[in-house]
Amino acid sequence: MRSNRPKHRRSTCGRARHAVLGAFLAIASILGSYAAHAAEDDVEVAMSLADLLRGARTVISANQSKINDANLGDKGLGGDVVVKSAIANTMKASATDPGKVDPASRKGRLLAAMTAAIEEVMTASQDLINQRGVGFKGFVPAVFGRLVTEQFKIDAKGEAEIKVTAPPELVRNRKASPDELETEVIRTKFLAADWPKGQIYSLSTTVKGRSATRVLVPENYGAACLSCHGDPKGEIDITGYPKEGAKQGDLGGVISITLYR
Repeated sequence: MRSNRPKHRRSTCGRARHAVLGAFLAIASILGSYAAHAAEDDVEVAMSLADLLRGARTVISANQSKINDANLGDKGLGGDVVVKSAIANTMKASATDPGKVDPASRKGRLLAAMTAAIEEVMTASQDLINQRGVGFKGFVPAVFGRLVTEQFKIDAKGEAEIKVTAPPELVRNRKASPDELETEVIRTKFLAADWPKGQIYSLSTTVKGRSATRVLVPENYGAACLSCHGDPKGEIDITGYPKEGAKQGDLGGVISITLYR
């Protein structure tokens, strides 16, 4: 009888270890699935923010001649007007209506923060935009985008940050300089011959000691961009910078979104 006891103990311990291991693997699987789902949600939220920002910049781009009309006073580009047009542009590009997103969700909160940032920037810029006797106001899409992302950082209250950056040689404002990750992704991904044009890059990482998802969205020059960034290379454009000699479709910038968890 004594000889059977050790065997019985080993069998019981073995079953216990297998049970613990099985539970651990089950929990790990659940957590892994949750993490993957969370990452997918992060990318969706990030893209919705990028789409709304781009929709707003399109409004500013389409109204450049009006903004720079020295003889026209009120341009009719109040915050509410630009937000409404930005949402319309977003719906055309992504078929998503930001106004129908659950306002209590993180996506809803961040879209509301982006909407508020757009409206606040436009409201604060009315005197400049509506100034008579001045042609070029310097209120171009890139400047507008920077102001909106800076305001968004405040309105998002630590949940997210957005920056519009570019390949280092194309950066005109040091505030927009790419960080280490952005530089690496631009060099090894977005500028690589085999990288699918327009494909985003995302990863889970740690930023400022916090778990975060970073999503980088490449932006290629459109026809409207070439008046400032196209040929002839070196010619001074309306903003006072030398043109880069870019061609339509070249990588011109990157929208970099950080979502904290």
